[in-house]
Amino acid sequence: MARTTDRAQRGGHSGVSIEDVAAAAGVSTATVSRAVRGLPRVSPATREKILEIAEALGYVASSSASGLATGRTRTIGVLAPFVSRWFFSKAIEGADRELHGRQYNLSLFNLGGHGSHRERLFSKTMVYKQIDALLVLCMALSREELEHLQKIDIPLVVVGGHVEGCAYIGIDDYEAASTAVRHLIGLGHKDIALLHGDDETDLNFDVPRVRIKAFQDVMAQSGLDVRPEWDEWGDFTVRSGQDAFKRLWDRPGPKPTAIFCASDEMAMGVLFEARRAGVRIPEDLSVVGIDDHEFSAAVGLTTVGQRPDEQAELGTKMLLDELDGIAGAVRSTVAPHRLIVRDTTAAPLLAVPLAPASGQGSRRV
Repeated sequence: MARTTDRAQRGGHSGVSIEDVAAAAGVSTATVSRAVRGLPRVSPATREKILEIAEALGYVASSSASGLATGRTRTIGVLAPFVSRWFFSKAIEGADRELHGRQYNLSLFNLGGHGSHRERLFSKTMVYKQIDALLVLCMALSREELEHLQKIDIPLVVVGGHVEGCAYIGIDDYEAASTAVRHLIGLGHKDIALLHGDDETDLNFDVPRVRIKAFQDVMAQSGLDVRPEWDEWGDFTVRSGQDAFKRLWDRPGPKPTAIFCASDEMAMGVLFEARRAGVRIPEDLSVVGIDDHEFSAAVGLTTVGQRPDEQAELGTKMLLDELDGIAGAVRSTVAPHRLIVRDTTAAPLLAVPLAPASGQGSRRV
């Protein structure tokens, strides 16, 4: 006798689950999910067999399905740890641009900076097939979460950071950070502070760690000391950049001549607070960031630019192409970055700039 499950209730009927259909057809639940939702990677004969069994049992894929053969929701999920910060808002903009052009909807899953809602989202929403594919913005997925997604076998791509076992799109964060630090060293700076991101949530994305490692490696390769008292942290916001500068400048002892900031928003916070404190930029302190935030040009910030909107747009296109049956459409891709030299970096006073290090990337003044 068919058993009643939450999954069956969600499907709009009271007695048949996806497991029942899979058992009757002799296939996995993932294959049933693909077949009834019109997703690729199911042979025509297997799809026909599953649809016949599902129809005979009275099973439908979801309450929003228009029919077994066209059971897609035409909705792509976007999972974001934040929506207020620049990277994530620009990525969502890029994803929506591609979805609009392909007549798909966007369903945003916002964690609000905390992981407390993750279990509910993965177990009650995504696995219950309210989306056809998932775009993850700059955060890691646990083994359990990946297993949930694999159960329904939806296309998945991560934008903005590496996730083991998943296709991802993003800049080479190690090389981008290295480019910024080499730029400062090339100008003649030896006393360089670090303002890095710090992940105090359970989102566990690896971008902060990679950029810290790049700073440490380039400094070591150049024979320069990494001074622990010049190691500051922030949460990728302007306010955290302001707070970090105040901590750094209020601390007794020598001051750095340059600061590498792991994001433009933190770098802008440094600029605002430095000028308030009477520190001249770039005469007394050079500042470089990463991102090319839309306000960076206005404040003259030297940065290593990237385009999160284009990264997310490409990731979304890959997902939709995969749904349209293009095998291998979802794949890892390295996005471009470039050094953009503006007004916040210069040689330290009395220093002679070194020749530009190789691999700094293109420049634009």
